[in-house]
Amino acid sequence: MAQIMAGDFRKGVTFELDSQVMVIVDFQHVKPGKGAAFVRAKVKNVITGGVIERTFNPSEKYELAHIEHKPMQYLYNDGELYYFMDQETFEQIPLNHSQVEDALNYVKENMDVTISFYNGAPFAVVPPNFVELQITHCEPGAKGDTAQGGSKPATLETGYVIQVPLFVNEGDTIRVDTRTGEYMSRI
Repeated sequence: MAQIMAGDFRKGVTFELDSQVMVIVDFQHVKPGKGAAFVRAKVKNVITGGVIERTFNPSEKYELAHIEHKPMQYLYNDGELYYFMDQETFEQIPLNHSQVEDALNYVKENMDVTISFYNGAPFAVVPPNFVELQITHCEPGAKGDTAQGGSKPATLETGYVIQVPLFVNEGDTIRVDTRTGEYMSRI
C-alpha cells in the first residue's frame, strides 16, 4: 500500500488512522521557536462524518486510503432504501437513509450523482455542485419587492427549505449551490 508522511498532508487527502478512513479538511505546518515542528490537522471520518483536530509528527507515516468515485443515477425510494444505478454496468445498489440523508436535500429521481466507495462499499452520495429545482411552497412576494433586501423561506420539490430573495415565487425553478445550500438564480 502507498503511504504518506504527515509532513506531506494536503486538503482532500484520504488516509487510514486507527483503522478508520479520514480525509484532511484543513492542516497547518507549525514550527515553534523551541521544540520540534508538527502538523496540526482537522480530519473528517469519511464513514461517520465526525471531525477531529489532531497534531501529527511530520515524519509519521500513514497508509493512503483509495476512494473510488462512480457516477450513478438516483432511481427511486421504496420507503426504506434508496436505489442508485451504475451508468456503465446498469447494476443497481440500495443505500439506507443515513448514507443519502444530506444529498436528498438536492436530489430527485433520475438525477445524476457521484457515489464514493471505500473497499467496494458505498459510503457517501455527492450531488452535482449546482441543481435546478422547483419551489413547491413559499409566501408570495409583496408589491415593491426588489432583488435587494430580505429573503424568505421556500420549500423545494425535494422537501428541503432554503432562503430565497423576496421576488422569487412558488412554481419558479431556481438554481441552488449544493455545497453551501444557497440560492444562486431563478431559471
